[in-house]
Amino acid sequence: MKVVVAEHFGICFGVRDAIAQAQALARAAPLTILGELVHNPIVREQLRARGVREEAFDNTTQTSRVMITAHGTSDKRRDALNKSGLVVADGTCPLVRYAHEQLKRLVQAGYFPVVIGLANHVEVRGLVGDFADAFVINESADIGNLPARPRYGIISQTTQPIDRVRALVSEIARAHPSAEIRFADTVCKPTKDRQLALKKLIEVADVIVVVGGRQSNNTRQLVETCRAAGKRALHIERPEELQPEWFRGVRVVGLTGGTSTLPETVEAVRQRLEEFHD
Repeated sequence: MKVVVAEHFGICFGVRDAIAQAQALARAAPLTILGELVHNPIVREQLRARGVREEAFDNTTQTSRVMITAHGTSDKRRDALNKSGLVVADGTCPLVRYAHEQLKRLVQAGYFPVVIGLANHVEVRGLVGDFADAFVINESADIGNLPARPRYGIISQTTQPIDRVRALVSEIARAHPSAEIRFADTVCKPTKDRQLALKKLIEVADVIVVVGGRQSNNTRQLVETCRAAGKRALHIERPEELQPEWFRGVRVVGLTGGTSTLPETVEAVRQRLEEFHD
């Protein structure tokens, strides 16, 4: 059984930097992260081992120093934190910041704000948090509920597949032919790179192992891309989840990981897959 690793996989610079920032802060003083720093249980376990706490955003924190996750938050919430007397560290990914800036510019230019993504995802909640009338679209069925407006300004959650986003933008345009539509592409390059590399894996692999947190949107999107292409995908968080019987008769296994997956986790998965060959 041959194991082929994706050309681009695993942790992105935004997640890497947020983890390093949290580790450095935790060495200096007690730290509470407001939510999950990244949607990866292994990373969260490592941080807890360093004494880092996690609390929901609106809960009362037990430390004087808090950290905003890589997913970001609204300016409204950030301002409230800064006024609360807490020492606030901001781990927001620069590419999430870019999405906030693009949405703000569209609203300032007179466009009705539309975000393509998961309404209950922490990143999306942060993106729409400063715009009470913002509308979130996750699938075609949501478009029918989009209020009629003369101008729509559309951005996307950074971890959505760009092909899916562009298809939804086209559907919005068809549903509102008289409206002016401006789309700002805010899907991040690491997500695009991993999706493109996955498409190459799909062409050569019999089955694909996708490593990443089950709550990670971009990891789930990798899994969905496989299945949409008719390819069997196995979504795991840890190497010990793999079972030899899953690979009986398999000649080529593709291996990739989401943007919050540590490289050492992917390497451990690769090694376990190689053991099945023996």
